[in-house]
Amino acid sequence: MQVKKFFDAAFLEAKKSLENGEVPIGCVVVYKNKIIARTHNQNIKNNNATDHAEILAIKEASKILGTRYLDDCDLFVTLEPCAMCSGAIGLARLRRVYFAINDKKFGGMKLFLEQNSFHKPEIYGGFFEEKARLLLQDFFQNKR
Repeated sequence: MQVKKFFDAAFLEAKKSLENGEVPIGCVVVYKNKIIARTHNQNIKNNNATDHAEILAIKEASKILGTRYLDDCDLFVTLEPCAMCSGAIGLARLRRVYFAINDKKFGGMKLFLEQNSFHKPEIYGGFFEEKARLLLQDFFQNKR
């Protein structure tokens, strides 16, 4: 698997968010080692609190594959998914989730640690943490 390639694509998407004044989070969905969906946060642009990168990527991948279950797909995202996005990941039954940096305030991957969690994707974090941290810090420092 080409983890760096997929994260590079996710970071390109995050930069699109940044250019649009959105929290810089990018996401890609990979199927059979190929990116089939790539998105970024668009909740401000679309006036919709649920238009997080992960939600949009799941919708796009489901449309492309013609199924609500993405159990042969992996998701790469520049920040640990929130509880809402983690719920969507579970409902879509994604196989694996890779994220760059933990979200100490809103991170939702701990939902899958619950014993009664109906779906448990493989979870891998800590990829390109410094790059993700700097992108987020720059965004929030400019907001203040």
